[in-house]
Amino acid sequence: MSISTDHGRSDPESGAPARTRDGRPVSDRGDTVCVIGAGASGLTAIKNLTEQGFGVDCYERETGVGGAWNWRHDRSPVYASTHLVSSRPFTQFPDFPMPDDWPDYPHHSQLLGYLERYADHFDLRRHIWFGTEVARVDPVAGDRWDVTTRSTGGYGPERTSRYAAVVVANGHNWSPKLSSYEGLAEFRGEVMHASSYQDPAQLRGKRVLVVGAGNTGCDIAVEAAQQASRCWHSTRRGYWYAPKYVFGRPADQVDDTLLALRVPRRVRQWLHHLTMRLTVGDLTRFGLPEPDHRVYETHPIANSQLVDQVGHGRITPVADVARFHPYGVELADGREIEPELVVFATGYLPRFEFLDPRILGDDAGTGRPTLWLNAFPPGHPTLAVAGLVQPDSGVFPLSHWQMVLFARLLRLRVTRPDRVAAFATTVGARAGERYSGPVKDSSRHWFEVGHADYLRAVQRALHDLEKPR
Repeated sequence: MSISTDHGRSDPESGAPARTRDGRPVSDRGDTVCVIGAGASGLTAIKNLTEQGFGVDCYERETGVGGAWNWRHDRSPVYASTHLVSSRPFTQFPDFPMPDDWPDYPHHSQLLGYLERYADHFDLRRHIWFGTEVARVDPVAGDRWDVTTRSTGGYGPERTSRYAAVVVANGHNWSPKLSSYEGLAEFRGEVMHASSYQDPAQLRGKRVLVVGAGNTGCDIAVEAAQQASRCWHSTRRGYWYAPKYVFGRPADQVDDTLLALRVPRRVRQWLHHLTMRLTVGDLTRFGLPEPDHRVYETHPIANSQLVDQVGHGRITPVADVARFHPYGVELADGREIEPELVVFATGYLPRFEFLDPRILGDDAGTGRPTLWLNAFPPGHPTLAVAGLVQPDSGVFPLSHWQMVLFARLLRLRVTRPDRVAAFATTVGARAGERYSGPVKDSSRHWFEVGHADYLRAVQRALHDLEKPR
């Protein structure tokens, strides 16, 4: 394993070995920055920090890069047929384009290969400690951080290192959000969360109930329509099912044209509703519930096949689940069905097990941090969270610009402390700011951002940080 620099330095100020608050020895890493996770957000953090001259130690609990896109990882939510739901130009890193001959919506295996080439192109692997998980991150004097690590799985002794800054990039799509239903414990059928779904063979020949209408839930319902003997799809409300192509182009590219022209949100909503009426028609005719919100008020569902399978009778839309019985499921409208397999595609909750949630402004521990730009917590100028966004486009470009901003902020701590102080004041005043317009109040939409509005906000922050004297 290769690393960025040697461990084991003494405290640079006192010359004595550094210690944790409870007296354990600490390896002081000087100006080195700790990055937690080597997925897409962690990789772009390493790349942008090293470009600004910082040493970086990245800790990755798995044995390879890629994070959620590495299907070999235990925590990966990827399944065999996973493709991007955002098109290639809106997913790629701005300084490392995907190949021009790739499809509009690449397969997950292509995404993993892309991230591996990104790591190799920028020589990032030498900064990564693979097979190492972070147990604790504690703030110490001087806006520094004690990071305690151990071998993945808890084997071997723990070690603590002191860092000038920390980037949290452990992802937010790995800890399943599990629903609680009356009678679920007595249900005799098979129950699984979508995080355990990998292949359509798990559905073959079974009566399947899919609960949840996010992009994953819709994908699994479509695959159940093709493989299962019966498929029910349960949703809490009606949704807008956007096709992946509009006018022969990826739908997000068409919408981005309107965003670039600064077309008002209400006008874009009207145009989207008109397009849906002309192409898909009235969804209630298929038995799907009518949406209780306007488009863009929930996370976009990009699926060109779900309505088609409903129209062919292969998917039966049903109401929300009310309760379970030993051999059946009672729905909110009183109907009862008898699935053999229930798949909960109910999403994920962000978890930062190594960090006191109060540091991120989540005093109640509900998984809803209070951050500015979804990245910066008040009171901790050397801590940033990368990739904690749910955009209407790809995440990679947003993570890239988050880390450009953070790397430059850290560099200015020496040369322009007045700018850094002004930035900290802004973080305290604007933490919790949203960049999505009105959206449904749910854990799924807590991190929702409109990519155009969000990137403009990051651009303004960069300008304010680096404007001429």
